Order: sequence, then C-alpha cells, then structure tokens
Amino acid sequence: MKSFNVVMFLNGCAAWVLLMLVHTPSIADEPVETQAIAVDVLLRNGMIMDGTGNPPVRGDIGIVDNRIVALGDFTAKVSAAIVLDCEGLIISPGFIDLHSHSDSSILNPLTRSNMNFLRQGCTTVVTGNCGGGPIEVKDYYDQIDQLGAGTNVMHLIPQGSVRRAVLGTSRRAPNEDEKKRMLDIVESGMSAGAWGMSTGLIYVPSSYADTDELVSLAEVVARHRGVYVSHMRGEGTVLLDSVDELLEIGQRAGLPVHASHFKASGEDAWGLVRAAAEKMTRARAAGQIVTADQYPYIASSTSLSATLVPTWAREGGKSAMVKRLQGVEHGPELRERIDRTLQKRDGGRAIRIARYPKRPEWVGRDLGSIASAEQKSPLDIAMTILTTGGASIVNFSMSEEDVRFVMQVPWVATASDGRATRPGTDKPHPRFYGTFPRKIGHYAVREKVISVEAAVYSATQLPAKILGLTDRGQLKVGAIADIVIWHRNEFVDRATFANPHQYATGLQHCLVNGTLAIRDGEATGALAGKSIRKK
Repeated sequence: MKSFNVVMFLNGCAAWVLLMLVHTPSIADEPVETQAIAVDVLLRNGMIMDGTGNPPVRGDIGIVDNRIVALGDFTAKVSAAIVLDCEGLIISPGFIDLHSHSDSSILNPLTRSNMNFLRQGCTTVVTGNCGGGPIEVKDYYDQIDQLGAGTNVMHLIPQGSVRRAVLGTSRRAPNEDEKKRMLDIVESGMSAGAWGMSTGLIYVPSSYADTDELVSLAEVVARHRGVYVSHMRGEGTVLLDSVDELLEIGQRAGLPVHASHFKASGEDAWGLVRAAAEKMTRARAAGQIVTADQYPYIASSTSLSATLVPTWAREGGKSAMVKRLQGVEHGPELRERIDRTLQKRDGGRAIRIARYPKRPEWVGRDLGSIASAEQKSPLDIAMTILTTGGASIVNFSMSEEDVRFVMQVPWVATASDGRATRPGTDKPHPRFYGTFPRKIGHYAVREKVISVEAAVYSATQLPAKILGLTDRGQLKVGAIADIVIWHRNEFVDRATFANPHQYATGLQHCLVNGTLAIRDGEATGALAGKSIRKK
C-alpha cells in the first residue's frame, strides 16, 4: 500500500482532516480507499516535475491556504473550491530569479504586479543585486508587504549603496569611523532579514572597495549565514583574476560565494569561461561553496558609461565624468580609450541603444548604424550620449558556444538580470520577458542542450539551495504553494532584441503563496507576493 499520513489542520474554527499521499513511483501497489478530504485548490492529473531533477510523474496536488498538503496519486474522494485540470501539462515549482533589479519597480503601482516575470513562471525574485538597491531592509520589506506584489521578494544588502551612504562616490579607502558605519549598516540589514550581500565591482562606488574592505563586510554576512553575491571585477580577459578574488573573499570571510551572470565578455575573452568554471569546480571539490547564475543570451545590458568609461573616470557622479570627458587633462586619453573599445565592438555595431530619452529615434539601433546615418563617427555618437545624460544599452559580447557550455554546468542557476516592467517605447533586453521559457523551451525542449528536468532544477531547487530556502523550490508536502503549470511543447520565449515587449507562451496557471496569479493563461490581478525574510 502507498504510504500516507493523516494530519490535523486548523482552518479558522474548523478542523480539517487531510490525507497526505506521498508519491513513491518505485512502488506499484493497489490504491488506498479512505475518507474524503477537503482542500482549497486541487491540481488534477498533471505531470509533476518536482524541481529535484527527477523525471516527472503523473499525480495530483492539494493546497490549503498557502501550502501543499497533499501530493501524489490521489485515490480518495477530494473536494476543492478550485479544481484545475492539468492533463497534458507540467506542474513544477515556481521559478526563483536569483538576479533581479526590480528594487524600485516592484514598489511602483504601474509595475508591482511584475507581470513580465509572472508570465515566465517566476514566483520569487531576489533584489539588491550588483551592489545597488535599498539599504533600509526592514523598511523595504515592509513596503512590499503593505503594497502587495505580483511575486515574492528576497533582498540582498547592496554593498555599493552601503558605501555610497557613507563615502559618497569617493575613490578612497574608508577611515575607521566610516568602516564601522558600513559594518553597522550591513549588520542591521542582515538582522532585518537580508539573505546576503551583493557587489557590483564594475560600478561606482562598489568598484572602489578593495578586497580587504569586501572581506570585512562579508564577515558580517557570514555571521548571519548569508551568501556573498558578486558582479565580479571583470568578465573579459581578467575573468580568472576576478574569480580568484571571489574565491578569496569566500575563504577569508568563511561564507558561500556566488558569481552573478557568469560569462566571458568580449571576443578576445571567448572560451575563458571554461577555465573559470574549472577553477571554481576545483574550489568546490576542495570544500568551498561556490555557485553562479546565467541568463541564456549572447548579449548583456547595462549603461553605456559602465561599458565604455573606466571606473576612475566616473568618480564623483555624471557631471564629474562629463568634465573629464570634455576636459584637457583626461579628455584625449578617455576618448582614445573609448574609441578602441568601440572598434572591438565591431565599430559600435555590437552596442544597441535600449533607452535614450534625448533621441528616442535612436532606440533599438546600434552605434555604428546611427553614426552612418548621422554622418559621424561611432565615437562622436558615444560622446554625445555620454555627455547628455547617458543611455541604457544592449551589448552583444558573448559567444553562443560559451552560453551553451555554461548552462550545462550543474551548479549554475538561471537568473534574468532584468526588472519588473511593462510594454513601452524603450527596447530593453529580451531577458526581461523571456529568460526562463528560453532556457526551458528553446535550449532544453527544442535544442536539447540540457534536459528539461535540469533546466527546471536550475530555476527551482538549485536557487533555493543557494539561498538557503527550505520551503520553496521543490514540490513536496509542507512546501509553500508557489507553483507553475505549463505546456511542455508550447512554453517558449517570444521576446526578441528587436521586439522585446512580448510575453512568453505556454504558461497555463501560476500560483503565488497558494493564490492564483494567472489562471487559464490570463492574469487574475492578484498581488499575492510577500517579502521573504531570512530568519
């Protein structure tokens, strides 16, 4: 007989007797006949892909309030307020986006539904990445819970914002008083439920911290059993040195380390990610906890200034940077350096404008084609943008071979590096709309680079393990009911670089904390997401 437990639950003033049927596919026994059970939501006849990497098995899932209370091959009579027929569909845990920049947009009434990620199957996003975001963690979490959100939110202490609060954008080491203030901010944030600390070591002022400064902050995070997450100091030809620093911080501070958007950027660095992965694998074999995440695209996205202007020239903010670009002392050197970078980027044709309010007609076009149309050089166009407010760009800098290699590394999770948004006139990176269905639908189902089970694991149980979540990321009795139901052969991204504001197809239902956020492919309007605070 299949194993089962009878558990008493209190639902308001009523006691519910629920049968938990734990599916054990290796045991082929006769069904159990028992009394009727009652649940709030019943998922019937789906293929349950539990997030562990195991093949799917046919079964049902019962949900009461916000938790899974029954999972398996139900033989008892079940009554439910909502019954969803999942015949022919995959049921999996909700996807966990380890790398989101939704810090402010998740609080905006126009975008707090996070619809572009709900429609990818994301039920939880991690904010505070790349060293940027709010440092008042309790206040941030409280706002999310007061306003509601489409997805759950977990937060990292952003080291760059911590440094900015104490030192501004000064490119120098902190004195003892300043160091203590930064340590106190990190301590306060971790005590308020942050899950770790992030750095953005190509950005100002995060990049102005040396390794010793980062270790001292990471030691505070380690005391709270958090994780150190890093946009490393360089992802091009200095990638191996950057990995060395990441590993050193983890060893000295005594905490897990995680590389954000793991890649080799720039044609002269292609293939280097294999040596970097080997170095990290050796560290793992020696007992160090090291992981990474990836978005499955050959282009990155950031600001034009972060792409072209060295960090020392960005000290003091945008106005100071513009003075250096236009000045006699540093201008010639900077313009020469920018021009060399543009030449390495196919004469600027590898850099596409995602958002530039000063010239909206340039959005979606690359610097090379804009220069030709304007009868100017790519350097001229870049200087115009840099000195008139800057622009967001998409940078085609990775090789397809490297992208495919990285997604096959078993300790690399899927993450978007996107943010909550809605359709508009800008042309952001398509990862804002397509990261997870691209990994599953394009690379796993169609291209067969990895198995579908591995693709789901990289978006569910693996990120949960990296963060230390125990009640999400896997379909099991007692877990929070963050669940997505999708068509195996229809779940795929539609967002492109030319037309990024397109939702993925094939998502049938999505539950966040047991509440239907998407039903029959349509949004319900629910804002069931909550802050998830590290205990």
